[in-house]
Amino acid sequence: MGSKYTKRYTEEFKRDAIALVDSSGKTVTAVARELGISSESLRGWYRKAKADRGEGQSGELASAEREELQRLRKENREQQQTIEILKKATAFFVKENDR
Repeated sequence: MGSKYTKRYTEEFKRDAIALVDSSGKTVTAVARELGISSESLRGWYRKAKADRGEGQSGELASAEREELQRLRKENREQQQTIEILKKATAFFVKENDR
């Protein structure tokens, strides 16, 4: 994932950097260079901000949709685990009743 030396930027810094890209007319790479940050980081923030505003590429999820999808996948995993436990318990009790 990330190294322990990965810089963390505040949401305010990210918003300001994105606004600078929008207002300056400069490329993401040029703005990133000026700010002394990775162009890939700024590009990712910018792409995510555009998706949140509904300006992203088709099929790109907004943050709220991404969070909901993550929550639903977790819930689905938990339900699948519960189903497996119940199947095993049912099989166990069926064997016990046959004795």
